[in-house]
Amino acid sequence: MLPIIGSTIIMNTCLAQLQTFSVQQGYRMNRHFGSFEVPAPSVPVIPLLFMCILIPIYDLLFVPFARKITNHPSGITQLQRVGVGLVLSIISMGIAALVEIKRKNQSLKNPLQPIHVFWLSFQYAIFGIADMFTLVGMLEFFYKEAPIGMRSLSTSFTWISLSFGYFLSSAFVDIINSVTKRVSSSKKGWLDGQDLDQNNLQLFYWFLAILSCLNFINYIYWACWYKYKSDDHQTSANDIVLPKSASVSRVPFLKVDHENDVTLQGLEDHKN
Repeated sequence: MLPIIGSTIIMNTCLAQLQTFSVQQGYRMNRHFGSFEVPAPSVPVIPLLFMCILIPIYDLLFVPFARKITNHPSGITQLQRVGVGLVLSIISMGIAALVEIKRKNQSLKNPLQPIHVFWLSFQYAIFGIADMFTLVGMLEFFYKEAPIGMRSLSTSFTWISLSFGYFLSSAFVDIINSVTKRVSSSKKGWLDGQDLDQNNLQLFYWFLAILSCLNFINYIYWACWYKYKSDDHQTSANDIVLPKSASVSRVPFLKVDHENDVTLQGLEDHKN
């Protein structure tokens, strides 16, 4: 299962970058909804709101509809869910680059009339759907495919991917700044400084979108290579047959005694 874990790290890297730079973008956008002003640090809450709304819809509508088509108990397989999430994350990064281009052009043209923060909801809505598919698919995949004795531990693999993704996001920023400083004529990195209007955040988003495409190709290879565990080899509690002399408990008075099997009903009948 390690290749599946590795194939989802880039998506979590994209999530970390969106949550980081969207706060800086929010400071340079119109955050007013009537008389209410949305705090810029609360902008990353948007995908969580979408997930709270979409997960019940997914479970109540999408899964039964897909089950009728595929005859699969979960509608689609776990790896198919992860694949859908990876594709949507690529689309989300492309939209994030386009929104940043629009924000930057408007800010340079007229700083007093920035675009509305609602524009960020498009990229967050799609990434929220992507995160829903991927997170649910990974949790179910790692739980069902792990050995029975490691199922509780295997659910932590999802958070291992998340932690590596966030760590890699910091490394990418340093690497991109270091490389672009050398090749740029201005000797300035894409993400150098705090002024987004003077940076090239849109190019960084395009870079992540291209990297996500390459990562998706890598994921397709491993997903096609992976073979699900056969249901025939999975032992359930119903398959375990205890011998007649076996004890169902360590407590002496709960042990099965087939030779002197007297029920409460028999005792009551005897008294009557």
